[in-house]
Order: sequence, then structure tokens, then C-alpha cells
Amino acid sequence: MRDLPDDEEWTSDKLKAIGERVRAERRRQGLTQDQVWQAARIDRRTVQNVEAGREMKVSTLLRIAWVLEVSPADLVR
Repeated sequence: MRDLPDDEEWTSDKLKAIGERVRAERRRQGLTQDQVWQAARIDRRTVQNVEAGREMKVSTLLRIAWVLEVSPADLVR
């Protein structure tokens, strides 16, 4: 079992990486943020926050993964 690092920066780095993967996949598919938030039935700001690497709910990530037709694990990896 691993101990957590002394600082919380590692969580911020992980969230940013997830956001970058979401943005990259959305763009790869030629989708706009508007298309994603409408299809996922979430708030526009929520998609912006996810892509910016801010705190996100697992349920939000699941919805976005569903819309993008990718595994949530691919976004989190």
C-alpha cells in the first residue's frame, strides 16, 4: 500500500490530465463542447470544468465517456 504524497498537487495534475484526454477525444471526433453537454444532459459549465481539470463527479465522467463512446478507463488512465 502506498502513502499519499505530502502535497495535494498530484491530484491537480491527475485531474488536468483527465481533462486534456476528454478535450483531445472530443476534438478528435470533431465535436463541440455544446454538443457534448447537450448529449450528456449536463451543464455547459460542467464540461468546461472537466476539460479545465477541475473537480468532477464520477457520474459526470461516465456521462461524457458514454457520449464520446470511449471507456471511462481510457479517460482516467
